[in-house]
Amino acid sequence: MLEEIRKLGFVFMISLRLYTLALGTIAVALASFALLRRKPRNPDEIEHERRTWLNTTGRITDGTVIDVQEITTVLNRPATMLIYQYDVAGVSYEASQDVTYLRQWINLHSCRLGLHTSVKYDARNPGNSMVIAEGWIGLRQ
Repeated sequence: MLEEIRKLGFVFMISLRLYTLALGTIAVALASFALLRRKPRNPDEIEHERRTWLNTTGRITDGTVIDVQEITTVLNRPATMLIYQYDVAGVSYEASQDVTYLRQWINLHSCRLGLHTSVKYDARNPGNSMVIAEGWIGLRQ
């Protein structure tokens, strides 16, 4: 009888150790996830990454500035939009780029209707394009 009680105690200790090990592993995994997960990116960071990527991998074509407009965004902040047109493989695209934070590189007063420009675009998605980025300006003065 004493032998059976010892066996039950031994089995109970093994299962208790397994539960402790499993709970410890789960706690370490949750702590690692909480510490190492990426913080969400804001729209300005996403746009900066897009411009950087297009600047390094984009192809260049000729385009024309159509207009420069001041608009108010959903967050009630003013934004300057540069509207331009370009052709890729016989397809005409009309796009706009928010140049609010790129004003130090361009003179918006010289951007007039019909100004010729170079446009960098994604060869796999020609609608993804830009006229200006940090370190590259397609506007011809």
